Amino acid sequence: MDIDDYYRCLQYDFFLSKFDLTRISHLNLYMGNLGVKKGLSMQMNIRKLSILLIWMLALAGPRLISCRQEAETPPVATGPVVDSVASADGVMIHYEVVGEGEPTLVFVHGWSCDRSYWKAQVDEFARTYQVVTVDMGGHGESGLGREDWTLAAFGADVAAVVNKLNPDKVVMIGHSMAGGVNIQAAQQLPGRVIGLIGVDTYQDFEMAYSPEEVADITAPFRADFVTSVDGFVRSMFPENPDSALVDQIATDMSTAPPEVAISAMENYISGNAVEILKEVRVPIRAINSDKWPTNLETNRKHAASFEMKLMPGTGHFVMLEDPATFNRLLHETLDELTGKSGAPVDKE
Repeated sequence: MDIDDYYRCLQYDFFLSKFDLTRISHLNLYMGNLGVKKGLSMQMNIRKLSILLIWMLALAGPRLISCRQEAETPPVATGPVVDSVASADGVMIHYEVVGEGEPTLVFVHGWSCDRSYWKAQVDEFARTYQVVTVDMGGHGESGLGREDWTLAAFGADVAAVVNKLNPDKVVMIGHSMAGGVNIQAAQQLPGRVIGLIGVDTYQDFEMAYSPEEVADITAPFRADFVTSVDGFVRSMFPENPDSALVDQIATDMSTAPPEVAISAMENYISGNAVEILKEVRVPIRAINSDKWPTNLETNRKHAASFEMKLMPGTGHFVMLEDPATFNRLLHETLDELTGKSGAPVDKE
């Protein structure tokens, strides 16, 4: 609605509130009685005025309805705009931008997923914020051609997108492996990231597997990638899950490029965030399933302000399994990080 339409609506709303048919009837009755006292000529004039007002209302009616509909319509997110940018090593990274508002929210998917896994969040949060969803290198529409799919390289993918968009403030939201990716990205974006929100991740900042354990974990994926991924995904849901959702995610993740997925998994589970968290001093939150324990004491040794919200009865894909609850908790967490909740903003 432009400024002319705004003033037009104000004028019509005022007109409707002052001259509805009920008030015209009262006016007609009152002035008619007055006309008895002051003469028939005045009564006739008032009747003509009443007819004129009714005629004006008939003409204005459609515009009045239009104005009221415009006023009652909730904000609509702008976009989407799909674009790409070269990461530090030249791999092309695709991303999508919807909405306006600060801070910018950057949503990053997990292992062998893509930006569509945030489909239940984009429209909800784009009403208030600029929402960016990223396909990390080797995932979704983004490019291949990388020999080693490390978390630092994925972090550079996310940082390249943020640097191109150039927002003042960013909150990074990462599912699963992307929790670690976003810590890497925050290191590459000093002064710009005001918070990290993990989604079923950050269970233990000190967790890391030995080379022997990594080899054992990844061996089935090397032997039969599709079958292993399918079973792996299904194991991450609770009892009595939405079978259609389970099938959809298991099928989708099983079609990921094996060379990307296995390399990414090896890098993800063989290291931890302890050293890099010495440099990344921003508030960190998590919205986690209760299927796996989260070690608050250990995490707060490395990120003093770490807090977590639980989603009982869900599996690993909390944002898809129960979008309404997840979105509510994410709104609350964002309000805490930005100070909208009235609580003091945490600073690491």
